[in-house]
Amino acid sequence: MNLPGAAAPAAPAEAEAGSSLWHDAWLRLRKNRLAVFGLWSLALVTLACVAGPWFSPYGYEEQQLDLGASGPGLRHWLGTDTLGRDLLVRLLTGGRVSLAVGLAATFVALTIGVVYGAVAGFVGGKRDAFLMRVVDIMYSLPFAIFVILLMVMSEEIAKRFNFGPSWRLVLLFVAIGAVEWLTMARIVRSQVMAVKKMEFIEAARSLGYGRRRIIFRHILPNILGPVIVYTTLTIPAVMLLEAFLSFLGLGVQPPMSSWGVLIKDGAEKMEEFPWLLIFPAGIFSLTLFSLNFLGDGLRDALDVRSSKD
Repeated sequence: MNLPGAAAPAAPAEAEAGSSLWHDAWLRLRKNRLAVFGLWSLALVTLACVAGPWFSPYGYEEQQLDLGASGPGLRHWLGTDTLGRDLLVRLLTGGRVSLAVGLAATFVALTIGVVYGAVAGFVGGKRDAFLMRVVDIMYSLPFAIFVILLMVMSEEIAKRFNFGPSWRLVLLFVAIGAVEWLTMARIVRSQVMAVKKMEFIEAARSLGYGRRRIIFRHILPNILGPVIVYTTLTIPAVMLLEAFLSFLGLGVQPPMSSWGVLIKDGAEKMEEFPWLLIFPAGIFSLTLFSLNFLGDGLRDALDVRSSKD
């Protein structure tokens, strides 16, 4: 009961709504114009590659030898190659292969690197030292030669067991992913070594949780930020590697195409038919720039030290 003349008690302040790390990261990412440009450009390129060939009246293998290499026009918007095949359809179909290689090989590298680095960082001691010395040894190997050897071995396996084109692509994914996990393992290891000293990990240990549960249920969800950022930066590196292998004739084999194959063909005929190089190189460069812009934006957005606006 309030006394006469006494001030009324103040109403309790309304609790401020909480905000998650991912919500704050999205707000910061939206303010980064280059990252948003990269996100939309990547979405449009992916949509065009996935859906574009379905709406085209031409097939990526369809040849018009009487037409030959012709420049861009109303019938063929990006022109045709020396066999009279529509360049736009081959560009979009090749984009499917290049994007699939980038995503699948990155997934392989992500799986190996995250598991390897998490185990090494959590167990520590001599086992950690041994596991990381293996990584150092693999780093010392000539990278390009190592990948080429893996691809040659994959080709021999495909020939011996009579694998089709789809299986050759799977071998390509595995060969590239098998050498792209080293940096991911180091990044995950350093993050795990920092997180495993925190109080909630000590609490999980005191409750008797096993190593597997602590690593996969408690540690890995708390280091997703750096993993996501490096993943977006690994995809363009993998796509560049696939283009390099295709340029050497060790990647995607005809009649299938990829951006690397198209760039290789265009480079051989760039003086006579420049559009065969300009369009594949342009769309490939746009995709790589978009991925790098998005990766840089995610790195800044997921930085927990960034101030809230």
